[in-house]
Amino acid sequence: MSRRLLPLGLVFLTSGVATAVVGPFLGLFLSTAVHADPIQTTLFMVVAAVSGVTVSSYIGRISDRWPIRRTLLIAAALAGFAASGLTAFIRDYWVLLAVTATVTAAAGALYPQSFAYARQALQNEDPKHAAMGISTLRTVFSVAWVGGPSLAAFLLDVGDFRHVYGTAAILYLLAALGTAKFLPALDAPAREPRETAEPEKAERVPRILWLILAGFALLQTTMNLSGQALPLYLSTELGGTVRDAGLLFGLCAFLEIPLMLAFGMLSTRIPLRPIILAGALCSVAYYLVAFTASSVWVLAVGQILNALFIAATSGLGISYVQDMMPRSPGRATTMFTNCFPIGLVMAAPLFGLAQEYGFRLAFGLNLGLSALGLLLLVLARPRVTPMNPAVRPVADVSRPTEG
Repeated sequence: MSRRLLPLGLVFLTSGVATAVVGPFLGLFLSTAVHADPIQTTLFMVVAAVSGVTVSSYIGRISDRWPIRRTLLIAAALAGFAASGLTAFIRDYWVLLAVTATVTAAAGALYPQSFAYARQALQNEDPKHAAMGISTLRTVFSVAWVGGPSLAAFLLDVGDFRHVYGTAAILYLLAALGTAKFLPALDAPAREPRETAEPEKAERVPRILWLILAGFALLQTTMNLSGQALPLYLSTELGGTVRDAGLLFGLCAFLEIPLMLAFGMLSTRIPLRPIILAGALCSVAYYLVAFTASSVWVLAVGQILNALFIAATSGLGISYVQDMMPRSPGRATTMFTNCFPIGLVMAAPLFGLAQEYGFRLAFGLNLGLSALGLLLLVLARPRVTPMNPAVRPVADVSRPTEG
């Protein structure tokens, strides 16, 4: 495994905890510290998602053309430092919205660019274990989400949101310093001769990849909707408490860690596609269990299925998409990670329906969305490279049907 994996893992950990301490409490921050009304809160969430997708997509495109990925990592981490530092003190809604649409959006590129850096480094040194390395690094974010929300709750208990966002700012700064000190610069991804002759033309996106991304976006929508609805579902339908919801979130994140490592090891022996399809099937099973649950303990047992779903699709989905655009790891990773904010926007109106008709409906909707996402992934069959059919399912980028 690459010697860069350990220092890169430290960068993942610091930036992951920075995300985990602020993410779960954004709604609380807006409503209690900023005093935003429901319409302003919705607008804030949508702007955050759309601006994040836009900025990350642009950065992902340029990151594959020049040897600047390390520089982009440092810049994104510093953007996170600046955005968190400003948010720690600014309480004017419209100023915060402007910061979110610009500086915070730039910080969002740290996540996909970190995976793109890892992919490029591992592909150069140990191609067979690239997917395993990516999956291992993805577990670091699960570790961050096991402890991050609890750390934020402690900081709120002893202080206020200045402490929360101040801590996030320090963590982003550590990520920038760690990148600058321990991660060397990488060359630009290798290109074919025709691409070198025409550098302004980026690698084409296989048409089938859009179908795959649509499937992942639907699965990410279910994760977002489930995360928003679960605490309310427990309290209104199953007689549970907010503490029960926290325990379920922590249990799922805890289970994801060994599963992601196991799936990463498995990816060195069998293709990624059947693992991902099995994970998507687990999502259908989990939402069926959640939709028909009659008590909290049923949902607790169901977290095994939920963890299998997240570990397979989130842990290996990045490598699966990267394999389809092997010369554009930054762009490919960004396209996959953009499925999360897109899912967040799609989940918002569905959450409104659940508020109106009962939160059990949210899991019924997730059951349908996960089934549709699984269907799209089944229908999208990438071609397999003849060089290593047991490990690398990739699109045939030479076919004239690509666009």
